[in-house]
Amino acid sequence: MSLPWTDTLANFLRSQPGVEGLRIDTQRRTVSIATLGDVDLDTLEASLVATVNAVEDRLGQRAKVPQGFTVRQEGAVTEITGPSCVTAPKLWTWREVDLREPLEAPAPESEWRLLATLAAACAGLGLAGFLTDYYGWGPIWLSRLLSLLAVLAGAYDAAVDAWGNLRRKEVDIHFLMLVVAAGALAIGAWDEAVLLLFLFSASGAMEEFAMDRTRREVSALLKAAPKRATVVDAAGVEHDRAVEDLQVGDCVRVRPGQGFPTDGAVVAGRSASDESALTGEAVPVEKGLGDTVYSGTLNLWGAVDFKVSRLPSESTLQRIIRLIETAQKLKAPSERLTDRFGTPYTYAVLGGSAAMFLVWWLGFGLPAFANEDGVRSAFYRAMTLLVVASPCALVLSIPSAILAAIAWGARHGVLFRGGAAVERLADITVVALDKTGTLTTGELAVMAVESFPPGKEREVLELANALESRSHHPLARAIVRHARAQGVRELAVEDFSSITGQGVRGRFGGSLTLLGRRELLEHGPLAGWSGTLSPAPAELSEVWVIGRDLVGRVLLKDQIRSESKAVLAALRRRGIRSVMLTGDRRHAAENVAGEIGVDEVRAGLSPEDKVAAIEGMRAGGARVAMVGDGVNDAPSLAAADVSVAMGARGSDAALEQAEVILMHDRIENFLSAYWLSVRARRIIRQNLAVSLGVVGVMIIATAFGAVPLAVGVAAHEGSTLVVCLNSLRLLFGKNRWA
Repeated sequence: MSLPWTDTLANFLRSQPGVEGLRIDTQRRTVSIATLGDVDLDTLEASLVATVNAVEDRLGQRAKVPQGFTVRQEGAVTEITGPSCVTAPKLWTWREVDLREPLEAPAPESEWRLLATLAAACAGLGLAGFLTDYYGWGPIWLSRLLSLLAVLAGAYDAAVDAWGNLRRKEVDIHFLMLVVAAGALAIGAWDEAVLLLFLFSASGAMEEFAMDRTRREVSALLKAAPKRATVVDAAGVEHDRAVEDLQVGDCVRVRPGQGFPTDGAVVAGRSASDESALTGEAVPVEKGLGDTVYSGTLNLWGAVDFKVSRLPSESTLQRIIRLIETAQKLKAPSERLTDRFGTPYTYAVLGGSAAMFLVWWLGFGLPAFANEDGVRSAFYRAMTLLVVASPCALVLSIPSAILAAIAWGARHGVLFRGGAAVERLADITVVALDKTGTLTTGELAVMAVESFPPGKEREVLELANALESRSHHPLARAIVRHARAQGVRELAVEDFSSITGQGVRGRFGGSLTLLGRRELLEHGPLAGWSGTLSPAPAELSEVWVIGRDLVGRVLLKDQIRSESKAVLAALRRRGIRSVMLTGDRRHAAENVAGEIGVDEVRAGLSPEDKVAAIEGMRAGGARVAMVGDGVNDAPSLAAADVSVAMGARGSDAALEQAEVILMHDRIENFLSAYWLSVRARRIIRQNLAVSLGVVGVMIIATAFGAVPLAVGVAAHEGSTLVVCLNSLRLLFGKNRWA
């Protein structure tokens, strides 16, 4: 289970030296940090944003004050400070971090364009220098000048990155490339130096292009949200207002062709919305009275008024964007592995190349720097070894595929919180699913209306509609929806009141009518007669109506998702077993399981029982994905290898625990997520095979002196280009489960 939000923030303060307090403004989306002494803000910011996003939805809850800390809440501002003396706050420096910046900053499209331009300039100038020298079109200094300009153009990006790392006392592959280029120039291999830097800058441009495609997916979601909204006051007068100024309860009017500025429920009008930006669903979704509308979706043909249910900063669109941004910063296990060995590997390559230079020169008697009689010098071979051993392609193998997968998923209604889920989902052998709200819609539908004696079914429905129209219970919504579809009369209710734990009552024309559970019949004059009535089938719920000369009931059933059967069948074909974990009665659970083809049913489970069931499956060697939506599913989501939540119905607790979120409750998107995970893992393995294979083969070939520097450059940078292009295939793949 997750920690209270105050404990999460307190743990952050404890783990960050020099950070004394936080002040969070959820309305402005800013955080102020109180520091004492010097801190590394760049390193701190990523950790801070992830921490605040994890607790932001709970900041309004009552604060639990951790021992030794002080918590103050005033409106949208929450402040938490750590233990300190009375005078210490006077020495603190408050710095503000804008949490909106990583979400609203424009995608730096010019970055890859600049790198592509520099790579093209490097290629053009280098080719001109080669031709000038080869055909003797001018003095030798002109050829060298053109080649030098080509080297400067190609080395720009590597020099910028290498300088930034050197200031942090780190070396990486960019530094290696510069060393190799400088070494090539030192031995007169001008053409090889130009070729190296051209391919390196071209592969950098390809990498930035892949990142730009990912950023554009997020940017497209941002552009879908309008900046102004039309608010309708109680008198029906329209007011233009900035979206960020909307409040819960405001009535907003949206005309055809406009976007919905935030989440809410329709209170007037009918229309349809295009929700493809959020779910990937191309079919318009009908919207009428009481239906939910989402920020980032487009109103198609009718004007509607809706009541704001969430602040714009907490809307579905902003939640999605925050999830995507967070996911891109959370690394997969294999990606973290490459990061860990990256710097040591760089040192090893530098040291190994220096050692091999001495071995070739002093041990084998090769010329030190000058190539003689067709024999390549020890320094030339060392430079070639530096090139072929550099891990450019290896370092890009995993993050390029992970980011492309996250971007594709966001466009098709699947949100991954990080690369770990992208990798692990492909390994599952069991899918555990909650019943209500996951395999079923969670929305009840009227199956039958009965009267005793028969013949007064319509009167029963009229009375039920009149009484339930004043309730917001799921049973009430289903009855009212069915009654209106049947076109029954609207009856006026007098003296309406609730009966605690049993139902409601009201008067029609002076006669008292009761509506509620069967227990209403079991006390009073109908007690003996009610004992002769057969109970409702286990899969059905019943609502009784008792009037002056009328007794009847409405039977309702939770609707099975039409896609559930196909989803489970597809999983079974892949060898993945399905298990239903539900708190419902066994008979009702087995009835649903029989209709949709669940492999195993475990019914009557408490949240603790669900956790135990998942832990038992994992102890038996299964890799389990849990799909759920309710608060009671949060513990079992946390216990699973991969946690998956239904995005629209999902409770905050379930969404917080989930690593994968299926937008708008589309259970079929689980198949899309699984297919994407399988495809991403396959591409990662291909990338690793290409990168490691090229490095291994070229190191062996270089050790025996069989590789010219130009060939080493082409093989090394060519493998980097192949890895980037292979990862980009994930962005353009079609959803085979759509």
